Amino acid sequence: MIVYRLSKEKYAGDLSGKGAELSGGRWNHKGTKVLYTSDSRALCTAEIAVHCSMGNIPHDYFMISIEIPDDITVQEIKVGSLPKSWKSFPYAGSTQKIGDEFIKENRLLILKVPSAVVQGDHNYLINPAHEDFQKIKITGKERFVFDQRLFR
Repeated sequence: MIVYRLSKEKYAGDLSGKGAELSGGRWNHKGTKVLYTSDSRALCTAEIAVHCSMGNIPHDYFMISIEIPDDITVQEIKVGSLPKSWKSFPYAGSTQKIGDEFIKENRLLILKVPSAVVQGDHNYLINPAHEDFQKIKITGKERFVFDQRLFR
């Protein structure tokens, strides 16, 4: 399986989960390392765009392709099992707790979660502390230019 990640050039090779650890996110509190990836390039783009101000086009980004071996077991969270507030912003503590527990349990490498930005698409959270983490590989890095129409 190939998943995607958009990141600033200086972090294009960093799969440590440090960014999420420093800032927190929908699926983790500050202090929990997790690597956020998406099932498509389009979802990566939307996930970045929702965090940008109108008229502020992000620059210096790279699209990273990451290969996850097909024999890796993926845990999936279904929308129907989540509380109604799961898509809220600021983030619901309930979703952060789910991600934190996934990382803390350290049973599996990958947690598939629904995207709050694009209904029907998914993000894949990767646990950098899991023993199988070394099995994932960056297979591509390419400069990414956002379409300015997204930020009008």
